[in-house]
Amino acid sequence: MNQAAAIETVLDSPPTGDVAVRALAGADNERWDAFVHRCDEASFFHRIGWKQIIEDVFHHRTHYRVAERNGQIAGILPLAEIRSRLFGHALVSLPFGVYGGPVAIDAEAEGALIDAAARLARTLQVDHLELRNCSPKRADWPRQDLYVTFRKRLLPDPDANLLAVPRKQRAMVRKGMKHGLRCEIDASVDRFFALYADNMHRHGTPPFSKRYFESLRRVFGESCEVLTVVDAGGRPISTVMSFYFKGEVLPYYAGDTESARELAANDFKYWELMRRACERGVRIFDFGRSKRGTGSFDFKKNWGFECSPLAYEYQLLARKDLPQNNPLNPKYRAFIALWRCLPIPVANAVGPMLVRNLG
Repeated sequence: MNQAAAIETVLDSPPTGDVAVRALAGADNERWDAFVHRCDEASFFHRIGWKQIIEDVFHHRTHYRVAERNGQIAGILPLAEIRSRLFGHALVSLPFGVYGGPVAIDAEAEGALIDAAARLARTLQVDHLELRNCSPKRADWPRQDLYVTFRKRLLPDPDANLLAVPRKQRAMVRKGMKHGLRCEIDASVDRFFALYADNMHRHGTPPFSKRYFESLRRVFGESCEVLTVVDAGGRPISTVMSFYFKGEVLPYYAGDTESARELAANDFKYWELMRRACERGVRIFDFGRSKRGTGSFDFKKNWGFECSPLAYEYQLLARKDLPQNNPLNPKYRAFIALWRCLPIPVANAVGPMLVRNLG
């Protein structure tokens, strides 16, 4: 038996009450996704397609866990193991996603999944286990209070949604309209990636690879959409990749040109996304995760969205402090300044090798 198989065998959970936790088997994929679709707490990031992307694009090992009761799935927990010389060794639910953690039909199944993850973390000898929950699960675990999410229920009428936008922000949307901006749905990620990579370079942040975005489109199909804003001359100036799931839309990755701000293209972009989502019957606009004290946080507040804290919880094993792998960490300031000086082709080539370890 190889090491990976041995770990999976050791960590199959002994029954907790009438719930047993085991590793995901290949034949479980359809059952997993069926559970995700019917479980209210499950998010787009719990979909089984992320397992393929994390393994194929980022080459991280995944450890997906299923809780069963009487042969029926009672809960799930997607986990991925990240090994990095720069950022350490971690077990995360779920890297590259803003939501994760266990989702289950009851507290017994949820607790069994967390216990199984804790055992797995110790067996893998990771530095820490991270659960990206929307609400607290373990009161005695340390919690990251940096991140919040912004969600809002859409009104059935697009015009009513525009009137619900605060006056100053609504004026920015109308400014974009007056500049003759329009939106197009892209069949490929070509224009998206060019704008995204340029934006990341200006902010001094390593980009994901183009292959990653192509994989998202291929794996999730119509649930993953690219909307691009073009100016009056037809030039692309702002773009967003959004995820649609269970009556919600989540704008997740974005990019723009330096001229986008002057033309109010980003304001116009998010309004157009909201309007189109409303017309197709979407009920919730999820503006996604932001870090407190950032421009992104302020931008979303200006739209009239109220923030809700995210409960990122940690079991610290070989480390004593919470990980701070984000641009607000002062020790990364010199790196950000240096990255901005790199030629974009170099940044696009080297960046994916770094960002794959950030999760």
